[in-house]
Amino acid sequence: MKLLCSWKRQEWKLSDGPRLLILKNGKKSGKPLPRLLKPKMLTIYAPAKINLVLEVLGKCDNYHRIYSIFQAINLCDILKFQAGEEISLKCAEPDLECDNLVVKAAELLREVKGCDKGAQIKLHKYIPWGVGLGGGSSDAAATLLALNKLWGLELSDSELVHIASRLGSDVPFFIHGGTALVEGKGEKITPLLPLPLTWFVLVVPPLPKIPEKTAQMYRKLNSRHFTEGQFVNAALSCLRQGQIDISLTFNVFENLVFDVFPGLEEYRRRFKEAGAPMVCLTGSGPCLFTILQEEEKARELCLRLKRQGLDSLIVNSLKSNDSRLKTND
Repeated sequence: MKLLCSWKRQEWKLSDGPRLLILKNGKKSGKPLPRLLKPKMLTIYAPAKINLVLEVLGKCDNYHRIYSIFQAINLCDILKFQAGEEISLKCAEPDLECDNLVVKAAELLREVKGCDKGAQIKLHKYIPWGVGLGGGSSDAAATLLALNKLWGLELSDSELVHIASRLGSDVPFFIHGGTALVEGKGEKITPLLPLPLTWFVLVVPPLPKIPEKTAQMYRKLNSRHFTEGQFVNAALSCLRQGQIDISLTFNVFENLVFDVFPGLEEYRRRFKEAGAPMVCLTGSGPCLFTILQEEEKARELCLRLKRQGLDSLIVNSLKSNDSRLKTND
């Protein structure tokens, strides 16, 4: 992942701060006392993702073998990092401060490198959590990227991917972002040619959160749900031509999710009635999306959804180097 850094060092000026008066041969002389530098702060944007295609090929060693095409989108959480004695996390949603992947990522990185550095972390949450957009996983990857910079660890992307794979199947993808083929337990990432600017309309139904939802959904899968990669392969052929055909989308959980989330079928029906060319599921749901090539059509669809009383979001595709890590004084 390309990290775009822009920061300037604080300069001390002779006019800054109080002066220390020193007696020299009975005379006073002034020596400036520079102001202390502000602690360096890193700000990183953690993008959400959608699964253009999500297949499960089978199960091995108690893990499901996924075969999926991930796409990063410009719906982002924002994380801010400063050096500290301990690892601490503050978030406007207190429920997210406990058992959070951000803290787990920081602690794992410290354990792997055998260091005792700390960080004060602030999480500004904009990605709806627990709906299949990968917000928690993206926050974890952003933490690895930011602390690698803040702590001066100089780990490569491949090393960060290896660490990320210990945090969850979606986390490694977010080290790269963009458009990627994701295989195995999520640890095998193959960057793909970026999509041309593509628009997505998201509908996040206000349904009750399900604890351990992703794990529960995977436990419901059996051999009848396994496929042979034909959906991903068809989509890859299309992507190589620089386009995506919405008719090629597929999600293994669509066979299960409407039983797990009562009422979701009604939201899908209303989404279609508003004019969505096709309604797809991302991750293990319940977030629904459709794909449009023109921003104006996306905005028209959102307006129709609003008239139906459905909240929706317009987002667009991101390239891998659209992820931004900024260093500020």
